[in-house]
Amino acid sequence: MPDPDGLLVVYGRRPVLEALADQRVPVDEVLVSRKLKADDVVAAAKARGVPLRFVTPDKVTRVSGNGRHDQGLVALVRPAPVPTLSDSLPAGAVLVLDGVTNPQNVGMIVRSAAAFGLTVVLPDAGSPGVGPLVVKASAGIALFAPIRRCATAAEAVRLLRQGGFRLLGLAAEAPLTLWDAPLTADEPVAFVLGSETAGVSVEVDEWVAIPIGGGVESLNVSVAAGIVCAEVARRRRSNGPERPRGRR
Repeated sequence: MPDPDGLLVVYGRRPVLEALADQRVPVDEVLVSRKLKADDVVAAAKARGVPLRFVTPDKVTRVSGNGRHDQGLVALVRPAPVPTLSDSLPAGAVLVLDGVTNPQNVGMIVRSAAAFGLTVVLPDAGSPGVGPLVVKASAGIALFAPIRRCATAAEAVRLLRQGGFRLLGLAAEAPLTLWDAPLTADEPVAFVLGSETAGVSVEVDEWVAIPIGGGVESLNVSVAAGIVCAEVARRRRSNGPERPRGRR
């Protein structure tokens, strides 16, 4: 979580390098364990003029709060405020997380969404903020990925529907598959992903399923989100005719 000075602790080699590589992320300082060879991090910090401090491994752990995963590296950054849905509706496709509480899953979802050009909506109720664990799981991408906040998943659905978005909920038993869902290049669409135990709790316009086999009953929510992102991007980049609605 950010400290009282508004600083966010980012730890791990990839997240720290991502923060240093992106000029949109203000980095106040980088702490490097004296026992660590980190030429790439040192070079990146010097290239941006970011102060470097070589400290004991214990000091890095005290700052990170996660000695098992900090890899001897910590960056103190000043993240930009995350806009809310009521401030501005995103353009294009959106993922709404409904009760997805695991920061690891959220971070991986944010990374997939950023890779394929989708926005992630994180409700304050039922999902973590963009803190160290989410940033770590996203390999730093969460620091500048397109994210919106809102109070609840229900509020997100209401605001998106008012803004002209079509709401599609993921459900394993849905008769319409993701492959057959009509996705046009210009229609705003939002996919609602629930937790693996409780599922989607809000009202949607239509349900879609990711068809799976091989004796697998369900997918991790971050894996499902990645499949949705890739399919949305594939359809919209092809600019081909809309596939007919079908059932399987």
